[in-house]
Amino acid sequence: MDLLMFIFVAVFPVISDGLIVHGPSGPVVAPLGSSVVLLCYVDELLVMEDLEVEWRRTDSETLVHLYQDGESRPEVQQQDYHDRAHFFTDQIQHGNFSLLLDNLRAEDEGRYTCRVYSQQGSGETVVQIKDVEHLLVSGSDESISVSVGEDVTLSCSVDSHITPEHIEEVLWRKTDGDILVLLFQNNETLPDSSDERYRDRVELFTAEIPKGNFSLRLKSVRTEDKGVYMCLVFAGGLSANATVVLEQLGELMDINKHNIKA
Repeated sequence: MDLLMFIFVAVFPVISDGLIVHGPSGPVVAPLGSSVVLLCYVDELLVMEDLEVEWRRTDSETLVHLYQDGESRPEVQQQDYHDRAHFFTDQIQHGNFSLLLDNLRAEDEGRYTCRVYSQQGSGETVVQIKDVEHLLVSGSDESISVSVGEDVTLSCSVDSHITPEHIEEVLWRKTDGDILVLLFQNNETLPDSSDERYRDRVELFTAEIPKGNFSLRLKSVRTEDKGVYMCLVFAGGLSANATVVLEQLGELMDINKHNIKA
């Protein structure tokens, strides 16, 4: 399974006032956190004077990006798309008005309209971004038994093709008492954020993080560690979690104290 929510993109050409605006011939699939090109182009060369191209969210008319007066106008973009939505500026003179949308988020789902206005006429095409899979996080299906004093690993894996920097936050909590066990944020572990009962006793497997493995190593298990632990993951506006149940079998036995003399 893949950690990504996949983004399904379909484009529908529309004829308006004599100008035919095209999109791709079929759907485009891109993973959450990646970049995707929303195609919008015309077959004929247009007069650049007075040419205007705008991308908007169809449902809300939110301005995603604007080309006007011979240049891109990022200063008028809605804030959510600032630094994420870009024209291929050098291609506009050739009739290519496609939009590059970076770092796809769950809230990017919806319909987008590319409207082209020129001296030769106007036209538009509508692009739909639709999710087809959600963020998946898995833990352990069975409870874990461990003796007091032992170390134990609590499993948490994020099925993903997405790099760790697209994972905004991973929280490990003990659900009874809502105790913060460990926090991973901005691509680094923050051990000082741990509750003092877990500080210096918990860690992630650093080499495994790029693989989407956020399993927790808990050292020197104590009696009070028994309980339910939740691994909560935030990525691209989505969140998902998995739980692990930790049980104890009792104290570690010192074999030397239990040798029977012959």
